Amino acid sequence: MRNRYATLAAWVYELDKPVGRSFGDVEFYQERLKGVSGPVLEPAVGNGRLFVPLLEAGLDVRGFDVSDEMLSYCRAACASRSLPAQLSMQTFEAFSYNERFEAILVPLGSIQLITDHEAALVVLKRFHDHLAPGGRLILDLDTIDGFLDAPHSVRTWQAGEDLLTLTADRIDTNYVAQTTMASLRYEHWRAGKLVDSEIDLFGLRWWGVVEFGMALRAAGFTDVVACGDYQHGRKPQKGDGIITFEARRA
Repeated sequence: MRNRYATLAAWVYELDKPVGRSFGDVEFYQERLKGVSGPVLEPAVGNGRLFVPLLEAGLDVRGFDVSDEMLSYCRAACASRSLPAQLSMQTFEAFSYNERFEAILVPLGSIQLITDHEAALVVLKRFHDHLAPGGRLILDLDTIDGFLDAPHSVRTWQAGEDLLTLTADRIDTNYVAQTTMASLRYEHWRAGKLVDSEIDLFGLRWWGVVEFGMALRAAGFTDVVACGDYQHGRKPQKGDGIITFEARRA
């Protein structure tokens, strides 16, 4: 199964990207959402890394994710802070709400988990249709550089007596489809013995900046702008690691 964020993957994510950890995006999103009073949606909400700080800032946020394990971390983080947890298990391709949102947020390149180009276009249209008139989509893309670096890596995390390891190997790069596929092996060790392991096939798609702007306009968005490395108003440039798009439903 691809991109599933099961038990060990979710645990590693929680250790590596706990609630509130910012890559410059938490502050950026809070600033871009100043003045927003209506409901906000975060697809692929994960463990609540961004979701919880937005709730703490007084925003009315909902979230969904395909991973029950990730949602469990998010619910626990909200409960420990006495915050409302309007969360559900849904997918990018089929999510549905009766209400319309003033903003939809997709941080840290989560949209790139959709590796099929046509499916991604359908999801962008779904975002558009779930926004209220004048509502904004704010969305991050990882730049192409990050997809092609480090074909092999090993990372470790300590959690008390437990050691978590992640071994990542890129097994395919399709330059025509603009996708990469990696084999991710998660291992849980204790006292030098292997307790559990998981293997995921992890697919991602990269986009060109102009290409993605065209995709947003094709989905019906207007006022499409992009900035680099969370510097609003500065156009993307060589060396940027994150490109953030902002677009509006007319």
